[in-house]
Order: sequence, then C-alpha cells, then structure tokens
Amino acid sequence: MRTRTTTIAALAAAGLLALTGCNPDATGGGSGSASATDSVKNGDTATLPDLTGKGLQSAQDQAQAAGFHHLRSHDALGRSRNQILDRNWKVCSQTPKPGRQPTDTKVDLAAVKLDETCPAHDEGTAPDAGSGMPDFKGKSVRFARQALDPSTSISVKDSSGRDRMIIVESNWKVCTQDPKPGTKLTGQPVTFTVVKFDESC
Repeated sequence: MRTRTTTIAALAAAGLLALTGCNPDATGGGSGSASATDSVKNGDTATLPDLTGKGLQSAQDQAQAAGFHHLRSHDALGRSRNQILDRNWKVCSQTPKPGRQPTDTKVDLAAVKLDETCPAHDEGTAPDAGSGMPDFKGKSVRFARQALDPSTSISVKDSSGRDRMIIVESNWKVCTQDPKPGTKLTGQPVTFTVVKFDESC
C-alpha cells in the first residue's frame, strides 16, 4: 500500500514539473512574452526611403518594402487627375521627408505624368477655403470643386464662347472666377470661366 502511494505521489510531482516547464509564466519568468512585445515595439518605426524621381509604382513598392502601407498620391500640377496607371507617373516630392518614421505614417506622393516636368512646388495641395475664396486661376475645375465646401453652388462656362460641355473637369483650367480671391465665402454661388489645359485663356 505504501509503495503504491509513493509511486502516485512521484508521478503527480513529475506531472506538475512538466506542466510548469511548458508554461514559463508559471515560474514568474514570462521572458518569452516580454521579447515578443519588444519585437512589436521595435517594428513600430522604420526608415522611409527617398522616393523622389522614382516611378510612382516603384516608389510605392519600395515604401511598402520598408514597412509603410498607408500610401496615397496626388497630381502635383493641381489638376486633380487620378493616377489610374501608376507606371505612367513619376514622383516629384513626398510627405513626410525621408528618414525614420512611425510605420503607420501616411505617406503622400506628389506626382506628374512621365512626359511632364515637376513644378517648382507642389500645386496639388488643396487650399483652405475656410477664410476666403482661394485663387483658382490655372487650376483644374475638379481641383476647385474639391477645395470648396460640398454645398457650394458652382457654375462653369466655356471661356471660348463655343459653349462646349465640360465633362472631364480635370481637363479644364480656370481663367476667371467670381467671387474674386480673398472674398469671404458665406454660401454665395461660384462661377468659373474655363478653357482646356492646352488652350490659352
């Protein structure tokens, strides 16, 4: 009887040791959990490459390879064209600049088509229309429409006098505007006269 009791006690002790060995937290160590947390923390930042001058598709691929996945792009010429085929566009500038950044940073690439010249500064940043009417001369109708409050009533007229239909608004540029730049916006209608981008006002 004593032998059986001793054997059972020994087996129980061995089982407890085995269970403790499988669970590091049971001994108060928890080193495996801590190193996993450190690994996550260490992965929160990475070096954002210099993407200027690269093809838009290549720039996006390199940013993602570096750990940045919140990517967007816009038309650096202020025409609000969509970058439908990324391989047809090149990067002029980027926000933020290259360097160490949190990997959840939103990376914005200002781009133009391959046969176009990058502007001296990014013209695709939407102006703040909260304080007054921005100057939209030379910008696309689509750019102007996106910058204004969605409730704004907008009329667009062909400046050439040919009364053409303005269908693709990113292909038309503003020649004149009413109200004038700087005018306080209080809900009044807005009127633009426009021509195509390859035409003179």
